[in-house]
Amino acid sequence: MRVAFVSCQLLLKTVALGAALFATTLASAQDNLGDFASQTPLKLTGEGPWYRVDLPLSVQLNSRQNALGDVRVFNSEGQVQAYALTQSQSLPEANRPSTAVKVFPLYSTADSPDVAPGIRVQRTASGTVVEVQPQSDIEAGEEVLRGWLLDTSGIKQALETLTIDWSTEHEGFQRFSIEASDDLQHWQAWGDGQVARLSFADELVEQREVALPGRTARYLRLLWNPPQTAPNITSAQVHSTSTERPEVPLTWSSPVSGSVEKPGVYLWQLPTGLPVERLKFDIAQANSLAPGTLFGRRNGQDPWQPVSSGLLYRLTQNGQDVVQDELLLPGRRVSQLRLEVDERGGGLGNEAPQVRYAVSATQLVFLARGNGPFILASGNPAAKAADLPLGTLIPDYSVQKMNTLSRAEPASVPVIVAAPPESASDSIDWKRIGLWAVLVCGVAFLGWMAASTLRASAPKS
Repeated sequence: MRVAFVSCQLLLKTVALGAALFATTLASAQDNLGDFASQTPLKLTGEGPWYRVDLPLSVQLNSRQNALGDVRVFNSEGQVQAYALTQSQSLPEANRPSTAVKVFPLYSTADSPDVAPGIRVQRTASGTVVEVQPQSDIEAGEEVLRGWLLDTSGIKQALETLTIDWSTEHEGFQRFSIEASDDLQHWQAWGDGQVARLSFADELVEQREVALPGRTARYLRLLWNPPQTAPNITSAQVHSTSTERPEVPLTWSSPVSGSVEKPGVYLWQLPTGLPVERLKFDIAQANSLAPGTLFGRRNGQDPWQPVSSGLLYRLTQNGQDVVQDELLLPGRRVSQLRLEVDERGGGLGNEAPQVRYAVSATQLVFLARGNGPFILASGNPAAKAADLPLGTLIPDYSVQKMNTLSRAEPASVPVIVAAPPESASDSIDWKRIGLWAVLVCGVAFLGWMAASTLRASAPKS
């Protein structure tokens, strides 16, 4: 009985394997490069055999299938390459953990305010900072508050955004550099931050959130520019997300023109519904100040939903422009945007400013087979989704391995070609019929072998 059971399992697995092989081969046989309207040559870097490419936004917009089901990679022989897609989407605000972190002042001397302060720290066994002191003695009256150290060692996930609050006597703009470290000795630049608190029309207008690059770090160091202007930080919170995803950069669109619905209300139409994560406004006129609320919706029948708010400005201070022209969005899919601004600050002008939107770049990983050059193709409404799970395409897949794969990048802008006319319905595709016949015979042969094994293993009566 045991032998019969094993033989039955062998039969089922054999038939299933044959059916999967049949379906996969048939799907590949139906793909022809000439049927894809958008074709982009790829330039490969590295030894492979797996290559990772950030899909250009233009390729995504040229797709004719939901979830990019018509994206393919072809080699020079016209063979389709096995591939997988990975898309990174921002978590809703409610699902992004927020953690209050400890802050410690960083002092330097008045004689060398531009030098990053050296520090001595006292930490617990887990690495949590409990005390920070200057590395060298600073006499009373000579200390200058240079910035702040944030202890993020208790957060094991990727740091997405930072929200700070500071003493109320410091109004105006706060600009600082952001650096990260795991050992308090070696620091990596994470860009610049800018927050603001302004008294405006008897109201207090604030911009307290700063975007972080979505990486892990045990400590953050904020150093103010100019050095003598650091305020007293009263609290700091960090939003984080899971690190169990590959690092996926943002991809930015070309400028999109808008329209004015009425004074202080601006509209923009996107090419299609997109999970927008950032919006950048072209604020051309100096001394523009516009507190605003951004709304979005999927189509003209849906009600407007608030997706972001903030303070947009271009102001001249000390002969330099101070600009805040971006809004962070939660990554919900929208195709229409509406900005309402408080015009008491001057607004954004009589015409809608152009905007550029950013979405997380969809990444395609393919297993290079055959000879190059390789072509990235999309824009075939008849194509069926053929992507594999990453764990299937890369047997020992891990996030760490994903981030070290060889790279491929577009060698030029997409080439848009006209799709060939469909063949007449009464024409006979002898190649496809032959392929069907071979595959059916192959599956039948495998089934016959399994059945023979089953009969041979049956007990004699």
